[in-house]
Order: sequence, then C-alpha cells, then structure tokens
Amino acid sequence: MLQGAGAAAVAQSVEFANAAPAARQWPIEEGPETPKICLGLGDGGGPLPASLQPQNQGQAGSGAAGGAPAAGAGAARTANRGSGFGGTLAPRPETAQIAAAPAGRGAAGSPAAYQRISQLGVTHLIGVSVGGFPWREENVRGAIQTARDHGMVAYNTMIGIPSTILYGRDGRDKDMELIIASIQAAGKAGLPVIEYNFYAHRVVEGYYEQVGRANSGYTGFDYDLEVLVDENGVIVPGLLRDESGQLTPETLQANPNARRIKVRDLPPLESEGAHSLDEMWNNITFFLKAAVPAAEKAGVRLALHPNDPPAPISRGSGQIMGSVAGWKHLIGIVDSPANGITFDCGVTREMGEDPVEVANYFASRKRINHVHYRNVSVVKPYEKYTELFIDAGVVDMLGVMKALVKNKYAGTIYPEHPRALDYDRDRGRIPGYPGGGGYGGVTYSVAYARAMLQAALEAV
Repeated sequence: MLQGAGAAAVAQSVEFANAAPAARQWPIEEGPETPKICLGLGDGGGPLPASLQPQNQGQAGSGAAGGAPAAGAGAARTANRGSGFGGTLAPRPETAQIAAAPAGRGAAGSPAAYQRISQLGVTHLIGVSVGGFPWREENVRGAIQTARDHGMVAYNTMIGIPSTILYGRDGRDKDMELIIASIQAAGKAGLPVIEYNFYAHRVVEGYYEQVGRANSGYTGFDYDLEVLVDENGVIVPGLLRDESGQLTPETLQANPNARRIKVRDLPPLESEGAHSLDEMWNNITFFLKAAVPAAEKAGVRLALHPNDPPAPISRGSGQIMGSVAGWKHLIGIVDSPANGITFDCGVTREMGEDPVEVANYFASRKRINHVHYRNVSVVKPYEKYTELFIDAGVVDMLGVMKALVKNKYAGTIYPEHPRALDYDRDRGRIPGYPGGGGYGGVTYSVAYARAMLQAALEAV
C-alpha cells in the first residue's frame, strides 16, 4: 500500500510539473501582448523652483578644485552629494535644461516631461495634445511623431463632447459631424484610442483634502459636504476645512452672508440644466449610433470614462455611468469592441462593487479600452469615500491586474491620482484634486503598478 501511494504521489507531482507554466525570464517586461503602464505629459512634473536649481560648480564637479561651492540650499545639496565617494559627474548642459524646463506642469514639448516619464520606464502616453476641434489628421500625426521622437507611443487622448450632444440641443447633428471627422483624423494618423466623458454635471464640489499617513494628502468625497453659496448662488471659492471636511469657524466668520448647503442639494446650473437618466441615455444612444460605426471603420476604439464621483444625482441630473448596470447597458447599445469603457477600479469600489469581478466581466468581452488604476477606502458606496495611496485602500489591486492579464488585455493602464507628498509640496503648489500629488507621487504609483503587473504576468 505504501509503495502504491508513493507511486501515485510521484505521478501527481510529475503531472503538476508538466502542467505548470514555464517561469518567465526576469526582468518581466511589457510587450505587444501585455498591458502597458502609461502616463500623461502633465505627470512629468514642472520646473524646479530657483532654490532647487542645480548649481554649476565648474568642470571639476562639486567641491573639487576649480569649482567653489555656491551659496544656498541647492549648493549645499550639490556639495554634499557624493562626498567621500569619488565625487560626482561634471554638470551637463542638458541637465540644467531639464531642471529649468518651461513653466507648466509638464507642458507639451517640454523635454523635462518626456525625460522624467521615460526615467520611470513608461513608454506610452495618454492625453496627447492634438490641437483644436475638430481634430485634423496632420495635428494628430504630429503629436504621434513628437512622442515617437522622444522614444514614446502616443496611445490615447480625450475628446470633448459638445454640449449640444450631451444635452440633446439644437445643432447636435452638425457637431456630431465634427466628432466623426475627428475620429476619422485619429484613425488615419494612427491613434488607437479616443477617451471621452458624458457627464450632465460632474459633482466635483464634493471633493476636499484629508490628512493621510504621515501628513500626506488624501482626496475625500462626501455627498453631504457643506459648501457656502453667496447671494448670487455661486459657491464661495477658497473654503478652508478641518480634517473631517467641516468648514472652519474662520471661514464661516469671513462669510457671514453666505448660505450653507449640502452638495447633494446643489441646484442645476443654468448652463447645464437638469436631465433625467432617460434623457441622458437617449443622448448617448444618438452619439454611439453615429460614432461607433465611424470608429470601427477608422480602426479606433472609444473608451467612455465612468461618472466620478458616482453620486446618484449630480446637480439635478442623473448619471448614466454611475453604476455597473449602466456600464453594462452602455456596451449593449452598439455591440462592438469599438464601444468600450475606461475601466476604473477605484470608481468600481466607490460604488460598492467588486473590481476583480467587474474587470473580468468587461475584459472577457473585450470592452475595456483603457484602465485607470487607483485605490480607495469607502465609508458609504456612491456617497462618501477617500482616495488614498495605491497600496493602502480596499481594492484588490493584484487581483485586478491578474484579471486583466488573464483576459489578455493589452491596452494601457494609468496609475492616476497620485497622493500629495512633502517632496512635491516643497516644489510649489500642486494643481488638480484637493490632496492630489505631483511627480513624486506619480513615481510611487507607477512603481507599485509595475510590481503588480510583473507579479500578475508571472502568476497567470
């Protein structure tokens, strides 16, 4: 009996060994059949403040004969760098050029943006600038060539949907022709993906900054957040809050005539109006039935980003992409791989859904045309949550990546919404989301996303 059991065990181990996939050779790298980490040029960071500019220490390098240290904090860092370790490389003109890049957070054409992104091993760009509207083939082709000249791939950019189409107003037929012309231009130039939004209103009024680990910046959303509205019904800018999002006494005292109102109760804006779910579904059906056939013919895939925040009603309007049921309905309006979504695992969890299950559903149907990869912690689905570090929330980030790899998703993955680190704050104001970060935070998120990608490629 023992001899027979031993033989069976050996047979099972041999069978397992034969069935196990061959280990990948390290480093595991991105390729044509794998997902690709991507960034936008804005993620490359802006110019350094004058106090942090590299100091020209002469031909001999920092602290060496022929190069006296300059005064200031930047000089002190330069002088200390490499002391006792053989010194540093002599300053290079291109280094100074990168550090002193033109103003703007990674402005298009800035060598700093391309170089900083390339240093992270990222080769794919989203949000490339293609000029005005409608898009012209030569402009799209130029953006693609500019990226190529910097060793990168222009993969995706966002197109704005005219209000006539969003709200079903007069003139939408003419504006739809411009959308189709833009899709055709993208296809002729070779841009693979066009991303878009279809918000009646995006309720960003509910965002506020929270204090994260070690005083880093997190982004909170609260449907019941209070704002102050002046006598004209306009939200008072620059409101100061405490760590829980409550308006500070100083803010209230400074605005004695303003009215307090919760974000969920904000009225529609005159320029937008209020629109029911049925209205918005009718409007996007009009869009899809014209745009998707044009995209199929042009060889372009469309990616609709979900409503984020996914609050049920946004200034009086329904949100068609504010539920997974809505996402599923969308891809059924016109059944085509060109009619896809931007899968956002953070938004999925904000709605109380399982991001791994949802990723499997859409990826297995080849309806994910772009991915946003970030983490959240949820207090109440749809209404109250926090965007935090990519490693710190409740989303199974490895599980999401495995689902994408298993279903042979080979598009782009954007580790978006970096957290605010002191390193970035020291370099000046960070634009964008309250509690959002800059290049330092981007670097952290990219590194984590790549580790998850490598682990998924090894395991699946």
